[in-house]
Amino acid sequence: MTSRRSFLRTGAAIGGALGLTNLPRELLGQYDPFLLPQPVAKARASLNILILGGTGFTGPEQVEYAIARGHRVTLFNRNKTRPGLFKGRVAEELIGDLNNDTSALQGRSFDVVLDNPTTFPGWVRNAAQHLAGHVKHYIFQSTTSVYSDQSIIGLDETSPVGVLPADIDPYTLDPAHASRYYGPLKVKAEQEVAKNYPGMWTVVRPCLIVGPLDRTDRFTYWPARLDAGGEILAPDKPDDPCQFIDVRDLAEFSVRMAEARAFGTYNVIGPEKPMTIAQMLYGVKAITATPGRLTWVPWEFLQEQGVRPWRHMTVWQPPYGNTAGYQRRSAAKALAAGLTFRSLADTAKTTLDWHRTRPQADQDATLRGEINGLDMKREAEVLAAWHAKVQGGGNG
Repeated sequence: MTSRRSFLRTGAAIGGALGLTNLPRELLGQYDPFLLPQPVAKARASLNILILGGTGFTGPEQVEYAIARGHRVTLFNRNKTRPGLFKGRVAEELIGDLNNDTSALQGRSFDVVLDNPTTFPGWVRNAAQHLAGHVKHYIFQSTTSVYSDQSIIGLDETSPVGVLPADIDPYTLDPAHASRYYGPLKVKAEQEVAKNYPGMWTVVRPCLIVGPLDRTDRFTYWPARLDAGGEILAPDKPDDPCQFIDVRDLAEFSVRMAEARAFGTYNVIGPEKPMTIAQMLYGVKAITATPGRLTWVPWEFLQEQGVRPWRHMTVWQPPYGNTAGYQRRSAAKALAAGLTFRSLADTAKTTLDWHRTRPQADQDATLRGEINGLDMKREAEVLAAWHAKVQGGGNG
C-alpha cells in the first residue's frame, strides 16, 4: 500500500514533470491520477427496476451499476439513442414515447422507477396512467435550476423554487420554448411525481452533470482544451467557486437510494469539499501531458469581449450578483444520505479518454466551441487584447 506521504511525493513529481510546479501539494494528494475502479458489491436484495430513458447520458451508468449490484433492469425509451446498447444484458427493452405513447407500460409492475429524461410534467402524467399504483418507489431526476434565486449562497432543498407565468400551460407548451422555462417546468414535474406517487417518491436535484457521454461539452471542453496546450484563457479569479457532479456518482447515488427506499428531495452536488475554479483547471491539466499555461482574465474584461459565463467559460458563473450562489449550493442532506465522489483525476481522465473516441469532426467542434466553450481562434484574440491592455497600463 502506498502511504499518503509517498503518494504526495509521487504526485508532486508528476506535477513538476507537467510544468505544474505551483499546484498545491494537497491538491495532488486529493486527486489520485492512479485511482483504480473498485469492485461493486451485490445488493442485499434484487430489485425490479424500470429506467425511463437508459441509453442517453445518466441512464447507461445507472444500468451498468444496477446490473453490477444484481438488479433486474427494464428500459423504456424511443429506441433512437444508441439502440441495442444493452441488448441481452437487460431484462426487457420497451419501446414508446413519454410524450404520446406509454402503452408499453400497461399492465406492468416494478419495485422502482428511475425517471431520467423528463422535463415536462405531462410526461410524468402519461407514464403514471399505467405506473401509478404499480410501483413502490419513483425516483425523479430534476435539477438545481429549479431554485428561483441563484444569488443565495448555500441554497438547499427548502429554498424557494421557480414558478411558471400564469399564462403558461405546462401541459400544452411548445417544446421549442421549453428551455426558457426549464427550471419551473422541472418544478411542475416534481409536483406531478408527488401527486401520482404519494409517500413513495424521491427527487434528486443535480447541478452540472459531467463525465463520459456528455455531448453538451460543458465540462468536456476543459479536458479537451487543456490537452491541446498553449496559452489557455481562464475566467476571472483563481479562487472563484465551482460545482459539478460526475454522472457515475449521480447514477450510483440514485440506485443506492432505491435500495435504501430513501424518500424526499436531495441536492446531488459535488465535489465533497468546496473547490475553486483553479483547483478544477489545474487538476484537469494534471492528467494531460501537453505543456500549457493558464492566463486569468477579469470578468469585467471578458464581458467587454463578449465572452459569456457557462456558454464560453464553462463550469463557471460570476460568484457575485444574481449568480453569487450558483456554484455554492448545499449538498449536506445528500452527503448525510451517503453521496460519494470519484476524484477529479478520474472524472477528467475518463472524460478525455471518451472524448478521444468521438469522431474527429466532434473533437474539432469542441475546440471551436460550437456547442459550449470558446473557439480557440477567438480565445487567442481575447488573450491578445488582454495582454495589450496590461502592457499599455490599462489594467486598472
